[in-house]
Amino acid sequence: MTTLPPGPTGPLPRFPANFLWGVSTSAHQIEGAAADDGRGPSSWDAFAAEPGRIKDGSNASVACDHYRRYPEDVALLKELGVGAYRFSVSWSRVLPEGAGAVNKAGLDFYDRLVDALCEAGVRPVPTLFHWDTPLALERAGGWLERDTAHRFAEYAEVVAARLGDRVGRWITLNEPAELTLLGHALGEHAPGRRLLFDALPVAHHQLLAHGLAVEVLRDRGSGSIGIANSHGPTWAASESAGDRAAADFYDLLLNRLFADPLLLGTYPEGIAELLPGPVEDDLRLISQPLDWYGVNYYQPTRVGAPDPSVPADFAGITIPPELPFSVHRVDGFPRTAFDWPVVPPALLELLVGFKERYGDRLPPVVVTENGCSYEGLDDQDRIRFLDGHLRALHDAMDEGVDVRGYFVWSLLDNWEWAEGYAQRFGLVHVDFDTLERTPKASFGWLRDALRAQR
Repeated sequence: MTTLPPGPTGPLPRFPANFLWGVSTSAHQIEGAAADDGRGPSSWDAFAAEPGRIKDGSNASVACDHYRRYPEDVALLKELGVGAYRFSVSWSRVLPEGAGAVNKAGLDFYDRLVDALCEAGVRPVPTLFHWDTPLALERAGGWLERDTAHRFAEYAEVVAARLGDRVGRWITLNEPAELTLLGHALGEHAPGRRLLFDALPVAHHQLLAHGLAVEVLRDRGSGSIGIANSHGPTWAASESAGDRAAADFYDLLLNRLFADPLLLGTYPEGIAELLPGPVEDDLRLISQPLDWYGVNYYQPTRVGAPDPSVPADFAGITIPPELPFSVHRVDGFPRTAFDWPVVPPALLELLVGFKERYGDRLPPVVVTENGCSYEGLDDQDRIRFLDGHLRALHDAMDEGVDVRGYFVWSLLDNWEWAEGYAQRFGLVHVDFDTLERTPKASFGWLRDALRAQR
């Protein structure tokens, strides 16, 4: 693993006084207590039970045991000094069948968590859906079915009714691109379908669910609603016409397919006719104004025309040869333990490019995830990663991008989906045998950096 070069010395540049600093987690990755309070199974429970799906053969039935240890984790948030905590609500913990009877014990957990956060002076920022589809809905077709979007709206109503008096900021969905592309097109994530372009309805139904949930939250009086979309710059492998066309297509799949409907009220050319339902009517729901737009950024991608000489494995994902592009290694940069390139200037490129593409249709931006996997407690590489990306973020603000907040992924080492427990993204080390929490060097660095911003 290549280490990062020495980072800039001295304090971070000054961010606005009202800038929102936070950290993020997700329910399935940290909560554990898989069925202790009546939570129903999710798509990820079923996926992890299939042999060979998870690289280390593990599951998230215990994970970080946040369900029982949340007071300890809230205390860590208070010590860190962040203003907000982005967590997700497990749909199947609230509605074990995905619809119908409410699990009061599940809602009680989130009620306790929100109360603890408020008492600690940390703003709760719930994400309503972070990939863990209730298994009962998945078996009925899941996100391939339009009905799932309507069941999601009902779920949003249940959660908002219970937590809305203390929650001022909501996120509807996390990374619909990954659920579509990794979960349904390539089969690398739950539910493990390999539909390639027949997965497009999954994208549309998630965006429709977002629009329906926005209506619910607005009716409940929420004045701050966003979404957390994954985005990254797409770089052509060369200046050839074939490579540029392939990169444009990949950019459409990762970025424009999920941003254009929300921000412009349209799908990229040629997409709408491939989607089911009254698409134009749906787009009016999908494109309701957002109070802010969440961006999850990790890395850029280099893309070229189909090329059998390019390895099919990309970041542990196999790229099928029938796709109209190849994904190339981004060389010339340090790499994380996950073998992802570390390119802080690409965050600047992404945000400035969004501002240029969407203009005044782009609401204020919040970076809802940014982080890296490294081993060890003295994680100087993570410190340099965060330092570099925060400086790039500040540069984007200097270039006119209205950025209102930044959330580190993640507070805790966790169960990293198909990687199992192999990758550590946390500011806090978790011993997965004893569940002991130990703040890393990056935790102390961020704590001190936030104090210096006051």
